[in-house]
Amino acid sequence: MEGSGPPFRAIRPSKGKGGVLTCASQTARLTTTLVLLSLLLVSCGVGSIRCSSMTTIHGNSTDMMSLLDFKRAIANDSRQALRSWHVGLPLCRWKGVVCSDPKHPDLVIELNLMNLSLSGTISPSLGNLTFLRILDLSSNGFTGQIPPFNRLQRLDYLNLRHNSLQGIIPDTLTNCSNLQWLVLYYNLLIGELPRGIGRLSNLVWLELGGNNLTEEIPPSLTNISHLEYISLADNKLAGTIPDELGKLPNLSVLALDSNRLSGGIPEALYKYNQSSLQILQLGSNMLGKTLPSNFGDTLQNLEVLILYENNFEGHIPAALGNISGLDWLDLSFNNFVGQVPSSFGNLGLLHHLDLQQNNLSGFIPGELGGLQHLTNLYLSDNNLEGGVP
Repeated sequence: MEGSGPPFRAIRPSKGKGGVLTCASQTARLTTTLVLLSLLLVSCGVGSIRCSSMTTIHGNSTDMMSLLDFKRAIANDSRQALRSWHVGLPLCRWKGVVCSDPKHPDLVIELNLMNLSLSGTISPSLGNLTFLRILDLSSNGFTGQIPPFNRLQRLDYLNLRHNSLQGIIPDTLTNCSNLQWLVLYYNLLIGELPRGIGRLSNLVWLELGGNNLTEEIPPSLTNISHLEYISLADNKLAGTIPDELGKLPNLSVLALDSNRLSGGIPEALYKYNQSSLQILQLGSNMLGKTLPSNFGDTLQNLEVLILYENNFEGHIPAALGNISGLDWLDLSFNNFVGQVPSSFGNLGLLHHLDLQQNNLSGFIPGELGGLQHLTNLYLSDNNLEGGVP
């Protein structure tokens, strides 16, 4: 068309010395032009799909490969829970996988596969998910040992409860300095608690019950001032209860029942202000000695007190009747003597009172008849007189 120029301007050869064309210079200019044109096309969107895809694969390569390694270690996925785990689907759309930003799926921060009937071993490759904050594989059928996980510096929640994991609790877990919840309840773990557990200074919830842990409760546990919940029940722990446990300022639940603990209840658990303590479970151990007469005076917010199947002796402290919010009191299968304290009539919220299998004598106090919420009362196998009020 007249007046319109060519779509591309012709490249005019330049002259070198003596008017001779310089081929090297011409070739360099042509190469530069093609490179710039390619960059222009990419910036305008041509080839952007390929570029975006390559960026995603590169950014996710470590996390994706780690999760695929984990999948390969699964021996049984009867519910096909991991059928979405394949390279054809963006990583953040895999079941149980949560990323920091769906638009940039290169940081896996949560893996939640609880209660999916998975079985097999837990691949150590999960330890490569260095941005992981939450790992929940609870209520499955995982076997084998707990991987080290020592590189998971950002992990704050680890839940492996209700599996069949074996071996020891790896000491490398104590390198997870941000850990707040450590739940290994009901597995087949053996050995002692990691001696360095006190390094988990941010720990709030510790649930290791229902295993076969042995040895003593490590003193370093008492260095974790944030602890609110401690359950080491249903193990084979021996030795005494560390005094310092009673000095944890935020402790609300202490469950040490069904172990082989001996000695008495540490004074720190009842001598100082224990306004945060709500549940104290020490039943089925080898604890003994008498309870002091003021036992209960500082436990004003206690709701559950379980001391059954021990070797406690002497009189039941009348001060227990001062714990106005007490809901469950079990002192059965001990060697308590004397009368049932009439102060128990002050426990207006009490639902469960078990004093059976002791050496109690005298009449059953009539004050118990005023406990309107009491639904379970066990007084058999004592030397009590009279009827139930």
